[in-house]
Amino acid sequence: MQTYEDNEPIVRIRDYKPDRVNFMLENVDLAFANSFRRVVQADIPTVAVDMVEVEANTTVLPDEFIAHRIGMVPLVSANCDEGIRYTRDCLCLSGCQYCSIELRLDVSCNDNRTMDVTSNHLEVIPPTYIDGENPGDELTKRGEDFGQPVGKNKADVPPVLICKIRKGQELKLRCVAKKGIAKEHAKWSPCSAVAFEYDPYNKLRHTTYWHEADPRTEWPVGENAKEEEAPRDDEVFDFNAKPRKFYFEVETDGSLGPQEVIMKGLAELQTKLANLILGLKEGVELPTGGDAAEAGVNGHVPTAGGWAPQSGGGNWGQNAASGAGYASPAGGSGWATGGSGGGWGTSPAQNTGGHTGAWGTSPAQNAGGAPSASWGTSPAQTWGASSPNAASGSGWGASTQQGWGSPTQQASGWNL
Repeated sequence: MQTYEDNEPIVRIRDYKPDRVNFMLENVDLAFANSFRRVVQADIPTVAVDMVEVEANTTVLPDEFIAHRIGMVPLVSANCDEGIRYTRDCLCLSGCQYCSIELRLDVSCNDNRTMDVTSNHLEVIPPTYIDGENPGDELTKRGEDFGQPVGKNKADVPPVLICKIRKGQELKLRCVAKKGIAKEHAKWSPCSAVAFEYDPYNKLRHTTYWHEADPRTEWPVGENAKEEEAPRDDEVFDFNAKPRKFYFEVETDGSLGPQEVIMKGLAELQTKLANLILGLKEGVELPTGGDAAEAGVNGHVPTAGGWAPQSGGGNWGQNAASGAGYASPAGGSGWATGGSGGGWGTSPAQNTGGHTGAWGTSPAQNAGGAPSASWGTSPAQTWGASSPNAASGSGWGASTQQGWGSPTQQASGWNL
């Protein structure tokens, strides 16, 4: 009989170093273990160089090559959640001290030797304050080495090589580091490697070994096999068995410590699951994004039975009186099925500014002048064709004399 302790998740740390941790996770589901691995790799925010302005470069490497190498240099990102804002959440227009960090590199070689330009040459420009100005919550929560290259001026940590220069060559540039996650770019990943293994003896047969004679001799087991019992030759295969022990080894790049990576990964996974549970609850009002959120997806609003088209038929944020599919403001609406005449529509419609239907097949009356339709079958003028009737609608143009037009009126689109 299983006890309460047997059902509780168990974590046993087998090895811990300043840049890596090896542990075993037990009594959890395979989906949870794999989700945790993915979150640790791709959803923990860090700081990395996102923009490089090259002022002088006489090295043998092009600007793009050097900028890419600098972007991959890990920066110290301890307490990144509270120490810096996302650029998209900041109120500034082009970066400020609350959402970005400025670094400078200015190196020149004056000796007859080969000089290494490394991450130790990157210098963080401290933020400037006006007398009596409050530095803000973000800046007070940053450490002294926040934003510095990992291992700078430390004898036991080798710097990252950027390039090599000879006598008379120089490299001068300005860098802007920003906050992000590895889903946007791998440079924001705090982990250099995440090893994940379960069932080292392949009892569950989730892996098919290619072999010539005996897979047990051609595929030797690893160190994690010491944690489990070896299968017997007469052991019956269990179709209902599930993996319960998972072996992790998380190696960081130095931007965050292994303990901070694991704890932030668990917190991020918990937040994702909480948002999922909240979204699945009935009657919960989720936050909206203004008029665009109230309009629904592609001009549709949710109803009790599912998604239904609006009566106005607006598309791409258009209202009932606005045209669709890049038509003139006096036109009808595209991608809709009712109301004021829509794309692929078959019913007539009326408006005060002239009816314009993309791919329309039926005539329509309006109070503004002659009817017009793009890709239609009724007499119309398309793609900005000129007309003696100034009130007639035209696609891709606001006036009667626009580009893509012809001196004579055409009956269908694509005839220029």
